[in-house]
Amino acid sequence: MGVRGMSAARRTSGESQTPMRLTTLLKEIVPTGGLPDVDITGVIADSRRVIAGSLFVALKGGTTDGHRYFVDAAARGAAVLAGEQGDPGLGLPYLHVADTRLFLAGAAAAWNGFPARRMIVIGVTGTDGKTTTSCLLHHILERSGIAAGLVTSVGARIGVKQVDTGFHVTTPDPLELQAFLGQMVEAGMTHAVVETTSHGLAQQRVASCEFDLGVLTNVTHEHLDYHGSYQAYLEAKARLFAGLAQSAPKSTPIERRAILNRDDSSFEPMRAAASVPIVAYGEDPRADVRAEGVSLSRDGLSFNLRGPGYHQPVRTPLLGAYNLSNCLAAAATAIEGLGLPAEPVAEALGSFPGVPGRMELVDAGQPFLAVVDFAHTPNALRRALEAARRLTEGKVIAVFGAAGLRDREKRRMMGEVAAELADLTVLTAEDPRTEPLGGILEEMAAGARSGGGREGETFVRVPDRGDALRHAVRVAGVGDVVIACGKGHEQSMAFGETEYAWDDRTALRAAIAELFGAAGPPMPVLPRTEA
Repeated sequence: MGVRGMSAARRTSGESQTPMRLTTLLKEIVPTGGLPDVDITGVIADSRRVIAGSLFVALKGGTTDGHRYFVDAAARGAAVLAGEQGDPGLGLPYLHVADTRLFLAGAAAAWNGFPARRMIVIGVTGTDGKTTTSCLLHHILERSGIAAGLVTSVGARIGVKQVDTGFHVTTPDPLELQAFLGQMVEAGMTHAVVETTSHGLAQQRVASCEFDLGVLTNVTHEHLDYHGSYQAYLEAKARLFAGLAQSAPKSTPIERRAILNRDDSSFEPMRAAASVPIVAYGEDPRADVRAEGVSLSRDGLSFNLRGPGYHQPVRTPLLGAYNLSNCLAAAATAIEGLGLPAEPVAEALGSFPGVPGRMELVDAGQPFLAVVDFAHTPNALRRALEAARRLTEGKVIAVFGAAGLRDREKRRMMGEVAAELADLTVLTAEDPRTEPLGGILEEMAAGARSGGGREGETFVRVPDRGDALRHAVRVAGVGDVVIACGKGHEQSMAFGETEYAWDDRTALRAAIAELFGAAGPPMPVLPRTEA
């Protein structure tokens, strides 16, 4: 999202234009430096949305610089400007701050009454498994009678209210995020679970979330196009755990903890970065919370949950060995982080309904299994294909692509993974954006070839994603598994600068209906792009 795309923060009262004095807004963030104590009607980071009386904050983004829009903001009625550069000389009060992203997070929190200080807030980060772990934890809290809100890349939950967070989003910007937290407080929520991405950490979107518990799923190859290196990516994740000790005091404090994956290579550097005591989970016998007697089947996972003073059997409908790690992360957070009893936590894991687009079965009566998963990184693809392999004695047929204008190295890596683990791979479109789709497919194909794949035999290229799914179901035999990866829950696909309606679950169901001449949804239509 560009720096002009952020919305206005809203007060917890819902009165977005109820004025707040500038000194009140800023008293816990930055000194006003003798600026006039004017009324502020909103905090804005998009000059096009400025209303009379706004505090406009200029952000530097990847494609544009908000400082260029001071004149526009002033013309629209901004009362105060804030930026990292010198006073633009427009005759308006000007706040010069060292980091406008950090300032914006603080101002958004203040505008909403610092909602995170009135709840226990849990941040969940990692490369893969963030959404599932966040939803698992939220489910455990609700089943335990705790009023909890949830913010993930899929959406936000505030009581019974579900809010769509948009297309291709991760952690919302601080204006939206603090507004969500404010609405949670207003609705009586005492806890909040926030999926926390590396971008959200690096860009200070979560800077005023006052986390009490930080949870890590894993750190694998992803987002190196943005962070530049694996080490920088690791350091971005580590910010969550390094900052736990600095969270503001709360009226209902808990002992702050870092919940870390003992089985992951990130464990030691994250333990070193943590500013609070840690809780380790995993299958490693040194873990504080661990799984024993693990069994995998088409019906889900079963294992024994063991920790200090407890030993509980767990049976969950979640598919795939990797969901064992997600279950352990959520259980360790609930039991060791929040002090919930082990038995109801184990029961809640067993009743979890799953997350849309995560190893989600599509059953249209076909004689083979059809699965949709969000796997869009090399590690996630490996884990999804390994899970698919355990579901069949037949063939595993994988359909996936790679996003344009994103980490290019993973295209080759994902091709290699598919060549190793799938019997047939169908390479196709997946948000090519403004990149030529043919070039993306060639990079994936080169990876498949380097992994031993043979084009025309073990992998093919079908540029149109609908046709790719049609091809996959057409060659599937009785008992095989067709798994569509990369889109999961998402509701659109980006071609050029346009988002086109797309849902892999609908498209897979349409392909199956067409194959068997049955009633079903129409295949969504995407722009035709030659490979």
